[in-house]
Parts: sequence; structure tokens; C-alpha cells
Amino acid sequence: MSPTELVAGLTFIEEIDRLKGIIRQTFLHDASRQENTAEHSWHLAMATLVMAPLSDEPIDTARAMKMALLHDVVEIDAGDTFIYDVVGTLDKEAREKKAADRLFGLLPSPLNTELRGIWDDFEKQSCPESRFVTALDRMLPILANSRSGGGSWKKHGILKSQAVEKNNKIAKGSKKLWAFSSGLIEDAVRKGYLVDR
Repeated sequence: MSPTELVAGLTFIEEIDRLKGIIRQTFLHDASRQENTAEHSWHLAMATLVMAPLSDEPIDTARAMKMALLHDVVEIDAGDTFIYDVVGTLDKEAREKKAADRLFGLLPSPLNTELRGIWDDFEKQSCPESRFVTALDRMLPILANSRSGGGSWKKHGILKSQAVEKNNKIAKGSKKLWAFSSGLIEDAVRKGYLVDR
């Protein structure tokens, strides 16, 4: 690594430290506070490592873990868009693409091209890894809401129909994870964490 590449790499590392300050809507399992994006990305990468056998398609686990770590880096500039935020979702793609241009552009070549390519593949849902990481990315907040007494679902009055509509994409990466998640959603309705309609 040249001195120029070292400086570029350190600049990126310093920049992504800001992920620790991006607060998400999802609560920790103990309901003590909301998680930040850095915690979420780490948790998703660990889930990818542990749950890889549940993918419906063969995946490159190392590449999927990279995808999990990179998928929300753009929140440094774009912020976290709550999955149920209809208005925020309208320009989410444009905000995140602009953020990706800037953030991955901080890295030296060819690393910037490689990591941006992984992020793009996640966004396009163009490979088995992207579909499986997305399945886990959707499942983890369901699990957290289940364990935290309703968490963000109760805070925002989320309906069962919304939870199903926004999360049935899980089945594209893992039918087993969707069956598990569906069970958690039904249980959440019984417990009053989700409004039953």
C-alpha cells in the first residue's frame, strides 16, 4: 500500500466512524435504547456468517458478509430511512446513490470499484448473496421488535399488513427465514405489538 493509498484508506475509516452516530428506529432486544447503524451492520454480518446455510441458493459467505458490512455505509450522508416511512422512501434511492458516489470515492483504486460493486449488487438484488443478506436485514428488526416488546412497531403504530407487505421479500432469499418471521409477526399481533389489520 502506497502512502497515498494509506491516507485514502484512513480517510474512509475515519468517515465510517460516523455510522456509530446514525440512530435507527429498531430497539435493542432489551428495549433499553435504539440501535445505531454500525451496530446493525455488525449484527447483520454476524447473522450472515451464522445463518448462511439457510439461504435458498448457494452463496459466497465472505462476499455476503462484506455486503452486510457495506450495505448501510451510505447512511452517513443519506440518514436511515425507516422502512415504513412512505415520504422518506420517495427519494431514498437518489440520496443513497449520491452518498455511495462520495463515500466509495474516498477509497483508492481498485478497492473503491470492488466495494462499490458489492454495494451496487446489494441494491440491485442481482445475486444470491444480495437476496440472502436482504432477507436477514428484514428479519433482524422483526426479531428485535418481537424481543423488545414491540419496539418501533408500537412506537409508530405499525399494522400487521404493513409488516407483511414490507417484509415478505425475505422469502426471496430464504423461505425458512420467512416462515420464522411470519410466525413472529403472528405472535406480535397476539401480544398487541402490531395492530391486526
